Amino acid sequence: MTTTTKQPERYSDAELAEFRVLIEDKIKNAEKQLNIYIDAYKNGSANDTEDTAPTFKSFDDGSSTLSKEANSQLAIRQEKFIRDLKNALVRIENKSYGICRVTGKLIQKERLKLVPHATLSIEAKNRQN
Repeated sequence: MTTTTKQPERYSDAELAEFRVLIEDKIKNAEKQLNIYIDAYKNGSANDTEDTAPTFKSFDDGSSTLSKEANSQLAIRQEKFIRDLKNALVRIENKSYGICRVTGKLIQKERLKLVPHATLSIEAKNRQN
């Protein structure tokens, strides 16, 4: 008689609660970082004379524009990251968190601790490449 250890179909409620705390903490930190990016590309809310500087500072203006664009792109990425984390919270509520959307198997706990919004197991992710 062969005994097979069946992999659990989902994470326990206690494990899901641990992941919830981790994700909520990541969301809080990500939102702080997002605000920094937004302030950086909007020049903050200061009413200074920065935008009325003489034109001889054109090199600075160019680098300032590039910096604003870079911060804008970082903000967009951060917004997506926050959205993905919030979607992970929904999956926790549905008790479907940590289940690979391709294989249907549990995603390794170590992977979820590093990438808590993951929806693919390493196996499925490697198949994509």
